[in-house]
Amino acid sequence: MKHTKKHFILKSIFYILIVIVVVIQIYPIFWVVCSSLKTPEEMTYTAQYSIPSSFYLGNYISALTISNIPRYFLNSVVVAVCTLTGIVILGCPVAFVISKVKVKYAGTLLGFFLFGMMIPVFACLIPMFQIYNMIGLRNTYWALIIPQVGFGLPMCIYLYTGFFKFLPDSLLEAAIMDGAGMGTVFLRIVVPMAKNTTMTVLTYNFVFVWNEFTYANTFISSSDMKTLPIGLNDFVGQFGRVDWGSTFAAIVISILPTLIVYFILNKNIIEGMAAGAVKS
Repeated sequence: MKHTKKHFILKSIFYILIVIVVVIQIYPIFWVVCSSLKTPEEMTYTAQYSIPSSFYLGNYISALTISNIPRYFLNSVVVAVCTLTGIVILGCPVAFVISKVKVKYAGTLLGFFLFGMMIPVFACLIPMFQIYNMIGLRNTYWALIIPQVGFGLPMCIYLYTGFFKFLPDSLLEAAIMDGAGMGTVFLRIVVPMAKNTTMTVLTYNFVFVWNEFTYANTFISSSDMKTLPIGLNDFVGQFGRVDWGSTFAAIVISILPTLIVYFILNKNIIEGMAAGAVKS
């Protein structure tokens, strides 16, 4: 009886902590969404935590008309698609070679790539700025894609090698004995089996690429090449005045893709992160 009571108390404390964490995580998003639906009068005279009285879309119309949000959105999509494609196309074959192809110094090669995770992004900003300025890459998509592919590869290779490590060699050997070449084995067998890991790599990097601010703020000065994170600065008017309703609407527009991608792929993300964690 005493043990049951103690178990109930611990379980209650655990659930209370979960509720507190969930509220802390969700409240900022709830606040931004509610604020984006408030009229200018509600924004001025009601409490910040109050619910909007109507479904007011004027802030969204204003955000899409007074700023260049559609252009920023397109730029973010182009950078995200190219960066994620580059990370997967380069990272998956490299991880396969390190894990399954008997090459010399595979461990050293893996250590070389993983060492990239130890290098701070800010340490490379000034050299990259000078190089991009010299070869004319500033204010282009490549100025954002190249460094993000480079810094995204270590984690990508780490996740793929974790999965390939426990992929049975006998499966690949059987395919080779049936006449399949190494390229066919990789494209027809390995890549489909690594689907969950690929989804994890894509989602994990998409969050960082979509919200990336440092590179965009350093390498991009042209208004036509801005991405969403630095484009939000357009809502700060003269003398620092801010149109909060339109700003909150623009923030909602900018975070929607991230939330949609996560809710669609969250099952694959969890399975991909667990792949290779347990030896079968």
